[in-house]
Amino acid sequence: MTTIDTDPDTGLDPLEFAVTRNLAAKSAADRDAILASPGFGQSFTDHMVDICWSVRGGWHRPRVSPYGPISLDPAAAVLHYGQEIFEGIKAYRHADGSVHTFRPDQNGRRLQRSARRLALPELPVPYFLQSLRELIAVDGAWVPSGEDQSLYLRPFMFAKEAFLGVRPAHKVAYYLIASPAGAYFKGGVQPVSIWLSEDYSRAGKGGTGAAKTGGNYAASLLPQSEAYENECDQVVFLDQDRNVEELGGMNVVFVYKDGTIVTPQSDSILEGITRDSLLQLARDRGHHVEGRNVSLTEWREGVASGDIVEVFACGTAAVVTPIGILKGRDFIDEQPSGTLALELREELTNIQYGRAEDKHGWLYRLDA
Repeated sequence: MTTIDTDPDTGLDPLEFAVTRNLAAKSAADRDAILASPGFGQSFTDHMVDICWSVRGGWHRPRVSPYGPISLDPAAAVLHYGQEIFEGIKAYRHADGSVHTFRPDQNGRRLQRSARRLALPELPVPYFLQSLRELIAVDGAWVPSGEDQSLYLRPFMFAKEAFLGVRPAHKVAYYLIASPAGAYFKGGVQPVSIWLSEDYSRAGKGGTGAAKTGGNYAASLLPQSEAYENECDQVVFLDQDRNVEELGGMNVVFVYKDGTIVTPQSDSILEGITRDSLLQLARDRGHHVEGRNVSLTEWREGVASGDIVEVFACGTAAVVTPIGILKGRDFIDEQPSGTLALELREELTNIQYGRAEDKHGWLYRLDA
């Protein structure tokens, strides 16, 4: 069993994790071979975390166990009604060998908001943070040290109760797995081309757009395929009023010639932690930041007139991606190139990897 101290803010007693070591864990040589070129989401560490929840027992049976298949009853509610949420967060190896993550309390709170929308139990943030630490305690050697490499952490929660009926499940499972990740852009950051989806929506007013749930991403796969068919890298969605929402998995940011930075904001858009951090760094530089509706017309006319001088997307995996082309059925708009996106990207990643001062207290050490 392993424990950590009682959380001073909530007074919650720490969980006692049972730890079962993986007897078939990768050798150091095999692990190093994977870390030399990890890709993204292709290989996984030797262990995983799981915590059970039930109406009667609350959160219980926290474990670190060997990574492997999950056994589910064919009638498990998640398979029939999609009651599922997840998060994405990275662990970074600093030059002194220590392991840190970035603003994990915000991921924990967003997981809670997603749980609330999907009628799932809310995992207390201290338990969320402890789960990250428990996994790193056994799999810390999997955190790579190469340039722009990290250990991608994937917490997720789903309804496992076996029943066929439309109601919130009475039994739920929380898991945490991890996968070493290489540089998202090989050879440097490159602008991406964006396809405008006009036939499909990723979310609607009052829907699940602000929750990080698998259904939103499943809804983006067909229009994403349409983007590929039109030789584009990503797809951008509009709301019912033809305002810009987000890409399939990234937020959108517009930079105006007067230095104002605008990002679409509504209850159908996921609140991006990377986006929020970048906007704070922009404020630190003196930029005025606005969260508001941005119509497709404003986007296109702003680029044409020179009022919009830069457009980029951002998210956990890629951090920052400049947008080079917006393409629709009957138009192709080249997007203006600027320097702010890449400057903010460098500033943020320098903080994450411990190469720059963390003035906002965003880093959280996992191996201490």
